[in-house]
Amino acid sequence: MIEFLKQLTDPQSIIHYGGLALLLFVVFAETGLLIGFFLPGDSLIFISGMICVSQPGLLGVNLVQLIFLLSASAILGNCAGYWFGARVGPALFKREDSLIFKKRYLELTRDFYQKNGGKTLIMGRFLPIIRTFAPILAGIIKIDFKRFMLFNIIGAFAWIGLLSGTGYYLGTYKWVQENIGYIVIALIVITLIPLVITYLKRKK
Repeated sequence: MIEFLKQLTDPQSIIHYGGLALLLFVVFAETGLLIGFFLPGDSLIFISGMICVSQPGLLGVNLVQLIFLLSASAILGNCAGYWFGARVGPALFKREDSLIFKKRYLELTRDFYQKNGGKTLIMGRFLPIIRTFAPILAGIIKIDFKRFMLFNIIGAFAWIGLLSGTGYYLGTYKWVQENIGYIVIALIVITLIPLVITYLKRKK
């Protein structure tokens, strides 16, 4: 089980062992299910773009197809999160912390939402935790669904297109392929910076 969880949080293992199907599921889960906040979305999308150019047969799709499929998964994931938030509502704020759910994640997203409004659904795509809880919170506060879908679609294509496109371009360089581990770490650090700043401001 421990080895399985390690593979589930390792982008390269997800792609090599699960292929396109597991890749799509992970993106869906991270953008709409409570259990998905720990999944490596950014690095996974980046590496999938690299694989399109370095190992084109592994996923069986080209870059354009990859962007559309991953964006569709991200859009459906947000819809699932919105539906869950609309059904559960304020009860989430009263729920006790568990191994999977932490109330502070929801409160952090609420603070980010209050500062950035509907743009959180676009900006939040690039931030761990926020991208999982933003659609849930949108459902809780019952943001207009048409407005939600507009931000949802724009955010999905911006997130997927930018990361996979960058991975595709950089994947042509041998140095990048040989140092992918360091690049993944850099991605994680960069995406966590706004989250840490928001948390520190809230704590202060």
